[in-house]
Amino acid sequence: MSLKRLGAGRGRMPLVVLAACALALGGAIPESPSAAADGKPRCISTPRAYRAAWDARQVRCVSPSLFGTTHARGSASPYPRGFWYAWAGSSTNLERFLELRRMYGDTPPKVGIGILSYVGYPGLNTWDTPTDLAVYTLPPGVRAQVPAFETWFRLLDEEFGNTGAYPLAAQTRLAYVYSRLGPRQDVVDAFQAVTGCRRTALLDGKDVSAKIGCNAAFLGALAAAGPSPYVRGESKSCFRNFAARYKGPKTAAALRGVLYQCQDVGFLNTGVGLGYNTYANPFVCKPAREQSVLQKYTGREFILPNTAFDRLPSHVDIELELGKPSQRRFLNRGYC
Repeated sequence: MSLKRLGAGRGRMPLVVLAACALALGGAIPESPSAAADGKPRCISTPRAYRAAWDARQVRCVSPSLFGTTHARGSASPYPRGFWYAWAGSSTNLERFLELRRMYGDTPPKVGIGILSYVGYPGLNTWDTPTDLAVYTLPPGVRAQVPAFETWFRLLDEEFGNTGAYPLAAQTRLAYVYSRLGPRQDVVDAFQAVTGCRRTALLDGKDVSAKIGCNAAFLGALAAAGPSPYVRGESKSCFRNFAARYKGPKTAAALRGVLYQCQDVGFLNTGVGLGYNTYANPFVCKPAREQSVLQKYTGREFILPNTAFDRLPSHVDIELELGKPSQRRFLNRGYC
């Protein structure tokens, strides 16, 4: 094969020769340039290149091979080790985060808290856990999946077989409620309709309980499933416990409860693979109360097998500056 076919051009040393020279001199192979041969910007395809763009406040396209997950600083995996699946933001989310960094880099809390809001964190008025953004690639053969409700039930059938714990009628009812929202209703209203848990109490940070109206089927599912992986539980054991111990009616509320308890499918989850929050969308210049429900939907989200960072092909951690709770009036008043 000729060097010309390898991409050599007039006045440009081919990459093969550059690599050989670099190795001979004991140096590192240079990273791919930020522009392709035709002069168009090259999409970011490595975690290292993403961090470089972040540091430079550049906005560039991001390859679909990159994913991002926010996590407590110092974590060894995208999600706590007991979780079966981790939640991940798409390349489109990562592009939006670069936009936030460029727009509000001089006001770091708008960037850090804005990212957490964009991916669906509740309780951000008081959030004080040091949090990082992990950007990473997946091992060969591992594919991200859209976290629709039916995806979860398919995964459960594949893992545990047909246990009878998740009847089709209940799955259908759950999907039906979430797909029949009125023009001013959102997924928190859907969660209330299914579980009975009052919207205002949930948004005020109250724990789910009978005190805030949560119904018996939902609470029974939580009790049968046992501790959440956030505490000392483990997702697969949690699902097994529900299948073996839950004796109540297998309704949409019970199914919503087991997903809530075992896999962090919280009350802001849309069930369709898009993010949502009741706070002001950072990219809509209006207070939260003036933004429509549609405007509060955010980016694409996926689930993927939870694994240690050191078992991923590559990853970087980016520290998010969250500021003080007193600096977060923009959550409701708007970012601009």
